[in-house]
Amino acid sequence: MTADVFIDSTILVYAHDADAGEKHQKAQALIRPFWNQRAQPFLSVQVFQEVHVNLVRLGVPVAQSVTTVSNYFAWRVIESTRQLLKKGFENQQRWQLSFWDSLIVAAAQQAGVNTLWSEDLNEGQCYEAVQVVNPLMSRVVG
Repeated sequence: MTADVFIDSTILVYAHDADAGEKHQKAQALIRPFWNQRAQPFLSVQVFQEVHVNLVRLGVPVAQSVTTVSNYFAWRVIESTRQLLKKGFENQQRWQLSFWDSLIVAAAQQAGVNTLWSEDLNEGQCYEAVQVVNPLMSRVVG
């Protein structure tokens, strides 16, 4: 497994949602190896925000969610910038994505990865050099 992957928020939320059943187990198994690798996967500030909001919605106390999300700061982070926002606008118009999904794709593009792990985007869809893989339902393409 390679760390040249961008991970969307849903995968991380499932990894921390014990009530998600099989998705919880799969997501945990997917992200666990990354903690022992030299090269970590990519996340974005938007992913951190979405994970925090969703964990709190699931009933996780705010302080615990902050700690959980902050642990992921050790991984490679794509910051929110005007350039990223501009690329998100372009993606939204080009591929008719939701605004939030277009920013996730833009962050993966900026990271220079070939694989975007997401449950929200269409499995197999390519956005320039970035291909969407739903690792919860398919073989993992690293």
